[in-house]
Amino acid sequence: MRSGSRDVVAEVGPVRVKTGHDREIVAAYPFRSAAPTSLWASLIDDASQALTFAGYTNYFLWQQHPRLGARLTAKARHGTRVRFLVGDPESEVTRKREEVEGVPLTVGTRIKITLDALTKMGPTDGVEARFSDQHIALSVFMFDDQMLVTPHIASLLGDESPMLHLRRLEEDGLYDRFASHVTALWESGRPAEL
Repeated sequence: MRSGSRDVVAEVGPVRVKTGHDREIVAAYPFRSAAPTSLWASLIDDASQALTFAGYTNYFLWQQHPRLGARLTAKARHGTRVRFLVGDPESEVTRKREEVEGVPLTVGTRIKITLDALTKMGPTDGVEARFSDQHIALSVFMFDDQMLVTPHIASLLGDESPMLHLRRLEEDGLYDRFASHVTALWESGRPAEL
């Protein structure tokens, strides 16, 4: 020890290490809107292999992330697969959800805003969109080995529902279970013309 310097010892409480299946849970938010926009931005920007946005409308993404289309186009041009799974704006499932929500900016309109934003990106290899009405109550957003999952509660809007941030750490864990769900919906989905 040099003259004049002092050793500082900090007392640290017991270290807790998750060992169960919940170890894939990075964070939990009581509302999707409680997660910082910077979290979404870093997950989008850091993904290099695949981005999947399996939200029924995905509308909020275009509102919260400036130049998202340009960012996604650039990622696709560098080899990142970008997929959007949205509800069919003309389906009976969508119409019933609009009755439940009862808000002026309808579910169908929010889906059309996403489709319009994707169309404005222009034809880009690696960017795809499909329709599915089977994920009306569960949104899953995948960023390589991380994901954000929102189970929608009753008549609440997506931003009012809880959200989990997951990181893949094991086979057939929480991440893989939700990823399998999205894969099944994607495979059965109908291509959306962009």
